[in-house]
Order: sequence, then C-alpha cells, then structure tokens
Amino acid sequence: MTELKPHEIETAEFCIEVFGDNDKTLDGTLLGKFVYCMGLNPSLEILEKVGLTKKEGEKKFKLDELIPIVVQLRKGIKDYGCYEDFIECLKLYDKNENGFMQAGELNHSLLTLGEKLTDAQVEELFEDCLDEENDDGEIPYIPFLRRMCELDPPLKPQKKK
Repeated sequence: MTELKPHEIETAEFCIEVFGDNDKTLDGTLLGKFVYCMGLNPSLEILEKVGLTKKEGEKKFKLDELIPIVVQLRKGIKDYGCYEDFIECLKLYDKNENGFMQAGELNHSLLTLGEKLTDAQVEELFEDCLDEENDDGEIPYIPFLRRMCELDPPLKPQKKK
C-alpha cells in the first residue's frame, strides 16, 4: 500500500481543516489526533519517531508530509493488536471463564503494563466505557473493550444516588 484512496485523502484534508491552522498545516503536537482520525493507533514511541512534538510550534506538517507518515504507519499495523487480541489478553484475568474480571485488575493493568496510562486517563476511560461492578467487584470486559475500541458507542455509567 503506497497510496491513500481518494476518500482517505478527503479524510486527511478534513482533519487538517478541523485540527490545523489557517495556513492548512498541522502542528506536530496534534500528529497523534491526526493519525487516530485516519484509523491508526500507534504508541507514543512510534509517533515520536515519525515526528510528534511535545511543544507547540516546533514542527508544522503539510498534507503532502502527512500522507507518507500514514502510509508508513499502516505498514507496521500488525504490531498494534486488534480487538480480538485485547479480548484474549483480558481472558487471562477471567478466572471463572464467564466474561467477567476484577475491576481492580483492569485498573492495575492499565496503570502498569505496556504504554502506561495515568490515573486520570484510567478514570476517564472507566467513566466513558465501563459498566458498573457486580457484587463481587467484577466487570464484564467484552462490553468495555467494545466501547473502548468504538465498536459500541461509549456510555456514561449512571452515578449511584
């Protein structure tokens, strides 16, 4: 795959229109948002390798610079994992093999494994995607993953009164 399809180029142009500056450039700090809109979800390490910046104004990308980045990232997409891979990982925590795992184990995993999330990021993710715990402190992990991977729309759990 060396080229983007016309609808993908339209998506890229729209992303620059939404996230970019008036001169139709995208700030390097927004590269992650751009590639996410293009259907990719690389790690921060990979994004930094292809040009993500930490300070606003350090680097600006034009569309013709962004397209090769998307193509390059797509070549390595096999390394990102997919929904089914995530299910298999969480099944390791499903001790009763019933589709439930301890909410605390999920929280701990997100804070300590792989590309670690912050407490605030985990809290936001749980607020957006997690069903309430049952009486045993377990959550159904498949609906959580579906919402997290946007296969189902996110929902906000109802706050207990």
